[in-house]
Amino acid sequence: MNGMPNQSIRYLYPLLGPFIFFWIMFWLLPLGFGINLSLQDPSSGITNIAGEKVQYVGFENFTRTISDPKFHKALGNTMWYVVGSILFILPIAFFLSLALFELSRFLRGIIAFCLLIPGLALPGAMSKLFYLFFHGREGALNQYFVIPFGFDPINWMMDPDFIMPSLVMQAVWRWTGVVTLFFLCGLEGIPRWQFELAKLEGFTNFKKVRLIFLPGLRNLALFVSVFLIVDGVAAFSGAYTLLGGSGGMLDSGLLLVTYVYQVAFPGGSGRFDLPGAAAMSLLVAPLIGGVLFTILKTRTLLKKV
Repeated sequence: MNGMPNQSIRYLYPLLGPFIFFWIMFWLLPLGFGINLSLQDPSSGITNIAGEKVQYVGFENFTRTISDPKFHKALGNTMWYVVGSILFILPIAFFLSLALFELSRFLRGIIAFCLLIPGLALPGAMSKLFYLFFHGREGALNQYFVIPFGFDPINWMMDPDFIMPSLVMQAVWRWTGVVTLFFLCGLEGIPRWQFELAKLEGFTNFKKVRLIFLPGLRNLALFVSVFLIVDGVAAFSGAYTLLGGSGGMLDSGLLLVTYVYQVAFPGGSGRFDLPGAAAMSLLVAPLIGGVLFTILKTRTLLKKV
């Protein structure tokens, strides 16, 4: 019989107990409560606190969400936010990791730590610093990059054309250092003989990137892409700090979780529609799961080609 003996497997069951307990408490039960809440009438869901009978409306909250144009706007903004973050973070982090790979280990460690600071700090604190960087005419970006070149100052947080680029730049600033560290670890895992062979064959830098670095980091890049997709869909604190939970002018920076917040709590828009917010969250979950499944399935099919 292959694998671990049955007697040894029995000793693992007590170790799985804490994981299963917390998985049920903090994932399975909230999911069940969320499904139940999404089927309730919004008004009865609020008054249920006072002991009144809950009224169920079936899939009415899901139908209302699907026909909500603001939900479509938030979903589209989130998609552009995720795509923009991936398109900028992956190549910047890739070339930064290649540059750091050529340095000594001492310098590499210092620079990598500095790049990691935005990703390690609290999102709210980093967003506040980022807000100061973009804050109106007095912001550092306008003072040192826009006005000195003779252009009019840009109101990054009020101009609908620049709100989404600001959010994407915030994501790039936060996660580029973390992804660079991932890629740097991946470069360390490439077998040494490949570099020796490249030296003997006289590979150019471009050929080393194409034949050694890109194939060696391909799977890691896929993992980072999945990570950025999940983080982008769940993004809230950064957009909330920059835009105050409003979504900005013309809802140009309205992300999905921000709109769920607006629907669910009076601090957002006064609706206090918890069942509607639960329906939104449950609609997005299978959509994101399908996207991630498609990405992983495509990777499996390409490996067979």
